[in-house]
Amino acid sequence: MLTLALDCSTRYCCAAVLDTGTDHILAAASPDIGRGHAEQLPAIVAGVLAQAGLDLKDIGRIGVTIGPGSFAGIRVGVAFARGLALALGAPCIGVGSLEAIAIPAARQAGQPVMAVLDARRDHVWAILVDVDGRPLVPAAEFTPAAAARLAADRGCGLIGSGAALLAEIDGSLAARIIAGSAVPAIEDVARLAARLDPAANPPEPRYLREADAKPQAGFAVAHEGAV
Repeated sequence: MLTLALDCSTRYCCAAVLDTGTDHILAAASPDIGRGHAEQLPAIVAGVLAQAGLDLKDIGRIGVTIGPGSFAGIRVGVAFARGLALALGAPCIGVGSLEAIAIPAARQAGQPVMAVLDARRDHVWAILVDVDGRPLVPAAEFTPAAAARLAADRGCGLIGSGAALLAEIDGSLAARIIAGSAVPAIEDVARLAARLDPAANPPEPRYLREADAKPQAGFAVAHEGAV
């Protein structure tokens, strides 16, 4: 089976095709576009398929990152993936951005790993997985101090854009930082999507933080005739 993976959760606009039978990435692209995922994703997907010598109808499964990450990018990626899946009649799988960073790192390092992303506003997003990639602490938003305490207590490796923030709080954590990408690698997204259960991993955005704009219920104006 061929799996098409998409990631728009960061400034990169990523796509890859994985042959699940051979575990071989047939083609991949991860251009740094900053913004404009909606405009550029279709062409990037078309380019990856052309590079692999495939047509869209050859794809049997679609995976897409669901966050946390860019609000706009996540929505673009999920909507595009859902549309393709509907057109192809293929399963669509949501892949957590933190899992896509932590799981490969844990397996490679042979130890539990916490993936930590700088969420700004004095918070981080983090997940802790064991050496086999099973979640020990699910993805959530933490203060840097709380995440640093958790990392120190568990004695895990650290990876991601927020790892240095934790090391600033607890200097002993600096030695536990694992070199690696602070964003999901599209190849890892593809491999996770290929083996995850679609029923248990729906393509639904995972933001971990509530939207800034909320309805002002206290200032609602009653409709005429309302009791």
